[in-house]
Amino acid sequence: MKNIAIIFAGGTGERMGNGDVPKQFLTVEGKPILAYTLESFQRHEEIDGIILVALNGWLDYCQDMINSWHLSKVLAVVSGGMNSQESIRIGLETAYENIGENAIALIHDGVRPLIDIGTITRCIRSVKKYGSAVTVSPQMETILYGETADGPCRIIDRDRCQVARAPQCFYLEDILNVHHRALLDHRLRFIDSASLMQFYGYALHSVRGPMENIKITTALDFQIFCAIVAAGGVQCWMAENRGKKVSDL
Repeated sequence: MKNIAIIFAGGTGERMGNGDVPKQFLTVEGKPILAYTLESFQRHEEIDGIILVALNGWLDYCQDMINSWHLSKVLAVVSGGMNSQESIRIGLETAYENIGENAIALIHDGVRPLIDIGTITRCIRSVKKYGSAVTVSPQMETILYGETADGPCRIIDRDRCQVARAPQCFYLEDILNVHHRALLDHRLRFIDSASLMQFYGYALHSVRGPMENIKITTALDFQIFCAIVAAGGVQCWMAENRGKKVSDL
């Protein structure tokens, strides 16, 4: 069984206020955010291939980036769809065309560059054992639940709450079948793969990931990532994990 990463990077980054350059292509110390993300999967010894789902009009840029940063595991670069659900389905279908259904799919945001080798490994093991892996981090702040933004509310026990992140991982056959069912049912607005799988009756199993595995959505997120890179955080992670074997984790 092979392990294939589906990296979707089709957003325009309107909340970033970054002009004509989508957020995934903003550079930090000369390297696009997306390249940092792809490198995390490129370096993992159990990842057999990567499908990159990119923004239409930026495919040539992506191919140049792949060549420049020697991302040899990228099997295909394809245009995304009208929303994230359609983009992920396109990526899964491309993965099936390239390697068949006997695989584990690791679905990840192109703007989550701080994913680490250990979490990827635990996700693969979780799918083999439970059939799913949803990366999470602990909820650190008080959570209030209310029917409206400014109406009555109540506090939820945060110790029982976790923040869903990525990758979200499933057997390729399972997640692709569910996407096709949703298409037939005209259910096209699921917020993520975990929500889609749960709706169609699949159990979800969580895998704890690092707190710094943030999605770069706002200008503040970008500044945090820049600070981590400037402090040597990304380079230190790569140095520590370069050559590390799965058996060591």
